[in-house]
Amino acid sequence: MRVEQIMNPQVLACRPHDSLNQAAQLMWEHRCGGVPVVNETNYPVGFLTDRDICMAAYTKGTPIKEILVDQAMAHEVVTCNPDDKLISAAELMRQHGKRRLVVVNPMGRLAGLLSLDDLAHEAARALRGGVNQPLRDLVLEVVLATSHGHGLVRPAT
Repeated sequence: MRVEQIMNPQVLACRPHDSLNQAAQLMWEHRCGGVPVVNETNYPVGFLTDRDICMAAYTKGTPIKEILVDQAMAHEVVTCNPDDKLISAAELMRQHGKRRLVVVNPMGRLAGLLSLDDLAHEAARALRGGVNQPLRDLVLEVVLATSHGHGLVRPAT
């Protein structure tokens, strides 16, 4: 199975010079916990989560309407392609400790978002019709890798 089959192709994004207040409003209205940050040509330049907003508000002691997305976002963007295999994308999440991957088209522009929730739902769906053990096991490893920095250590082969 490929990323494009389960990714969210209608992902919302914000810009580096938006205020955190604008980003928080976007997340609130669309019930999401994170959004890619893109430049004016729709290339991903960062990722912002609701936790990033909270921590920026706390550490800066400034109203979020006065803080720019660029000051709080993660500047490392981990991406995959729509035609990547799910197992490869899940492995990328595990390696980088990310719950979400920004999906980019062949030109590098935002094409969608793949979340750990998407993978978990697919693993659960596969269980009803036949066990997809590799995906199920990898979803667990991603959860462990993103939980307070405590990853699953794979035994040496």
